Amino acid sequence: MEENNKRPAGYEETDVNVAAVGKFGAALAVMTVLAMLLVVGVFKYFQAQDGGVAKSVNPATTFPQPQLQTKPIPDLREIRAAEQQVLTSYGWVDQQKGVVRIPIARAMDMLVERSLPVRKEEPAPSAGNVSVPTESGLGPKMQAPGGPLAGEGK
Repeated sequence: MEENNKRPAGYEETDVNVAAVGKFGAALAVMTVLAMLLVVGVFKYFQAQDGGVAKSVNPATTFPQPQLQTKPIPDLREIRAAEQQVLTSYGWVDQQKGVVRIPIARAMDMLVERSLPVRKEEPAPSAGNVSVPTESGLGPKMQAPGGPLAGEGK
């Protein structure tokens, strides 16, 4: 605590050591240039070891299947165009069995016209129709709609 009292309140009177920061910056620049020269030298050394000429290979003849796509964007466009053609046209799925494919828009229209099949609505269970679970706790616990307090408000 006493050390803090020895320093007068106010602003800091010392500045940054500009010479040290300058020396550090110059040393950093020199080290960067030396590292770049070292990398170029190692590259030239290894290039001379291989005969000095970079060889290009054709991956299609050098590497086995499967290979990377050489033109992925046009391939994706072709796939999407083929999918779109299948989704928007008529065609046979299995001609022997008589299964055909129809466009999605037509299928949705037919579904609206014919409507989806609907289950018969079952009557709501009465309050006396509740099953009580056994002591083992096996099986579902069924309650009347509204929960156990549904009949108390009457």
